[in-house]
Amino acid sequence: MVKVAHIITRLDFGGAQGNTLYTVRTLDRSRYVTVLICGPGGDLDGGGHDGDVRRAAHLAREIAPLKDLLAFFELRAMLLAIDPDIVHTHSSKAGILGRLAAWSAGARVIIHTFHGFGFHPRQSFLVRWLYVTLEKFCARFSDALVFVSEANLRTARAAGIGEPGKYRLIRSGVKLSGYPARADRTRKRAELGLGPEDAVVISLGNTKPQKNPAHFLEAAARLAPRFPAARFVFVGGGEALEELRFAARARGLEKVCIFPGWRKDSAELLAVSDVFVLTSLWEGLPRSLVEAMRSGLPSVCYATDGVADILRDGKNGFLAPQGDLDAFCAALSRLLSDAGLRAGLAAGASATDLSEFDIDFMVREQEKLYSELLGKEGTQK
Repeated sequence: MVKVAHIITRLDFGGAQGNTLYTVRTLDRSRYVTVLICGPGGDLDGGGHDGDVRRAAHLAREIAPLKDLLAFFELRAMLLAIDPDIVHTHSSKAGILGRLAAWSAGARVIIHTFHGFGFHPRQSFLVRWLYVTLEKFCARFSDALVFVSEANLRTARAAGIGEPGKYRLIRSGVKLSGYPARADRTRKRAELGLGPEDAVVISLGNTKPQKNPAHFLEAAARLAPRFPAARFVFVGGGEALEELRFAARARGLEKVCIFPGWRKDSAELLAVSDVFVLTSLWEGLPRSLVEAMRSGLPSVCYATDGVADILRDGKNGFLAPQGDLDAFCAALSRLLSDAGLRAGLAAGASATDLSEFDIDFMVREQEKLYSELLGKEGTQK
């Protein structure tokens, strides 16, 4: 049996966490034994996960040199005790500390998946330089570098992170069979105070800065006076949720711009919506966009990282330049004012080939990679 240790910083709601948990649960049990190591906290922590889940008490998202040093030694001790054939890391902090710990513990195969990057253009030069330098250093100890989007792969190559021969593209997976979901349109909308004739604009994601929910709220404020039937729903939680709810109330938008928090029925909410939007400023490959397109929704998104891998401007939605709120609102206005255009782009979304984004395909691709690397190393027990 091949022993695989996955390491991720925290079990927050998100694509990286969801994909990692699914991988740990569904790797071929006749070939693999899995362990998941993560820091404490997060919305998914304590969620009754299957399998062996171990907490690294000092592993956290925030940069704290002393705590990070303790996390390194904690991870190293855990890996020495587990003695895995493969260490597979995810997310920036766990990717850096986990790979260093795995190398120092003598791990046979080390893999890192980039679900986006810890660095982005809006950081100061020094902070960005530090993250890029750390990624370059840790790439030396990686047998494979996995990317979820073509855009992220190109970014890594341009930054000189790792050897291109180690690059692999494995998409962030979605359970495609669950979309489009079956839902009673009138009843499901009523749960959020929405009417059957409302034009529902929906977004899914965490309220953290990279998702840029402030632009979602601002778009609602700009467009609501022109489109009285429009309702804007941002499904997701996070530390900024209450702040966004307060901002909506302060602008008199509490009936127009709705922040219901995390919902377990997001697939059904997509099914009863009219337009999907994404205001993210940086991404890996947003699974929510895949889910929306599979649900047959036309989309308006900033042209961010992996978004452009699947969203074709004028074919299945509209792309706006990153951070250009005027262009974003103009594109969304076109969809809200033209039902025929919405229908045409919805048909384009439904026709988009998303087969490589299926989550079970993702797991099988990871298994192929594991076998390839173990074969090269001759380490399989």
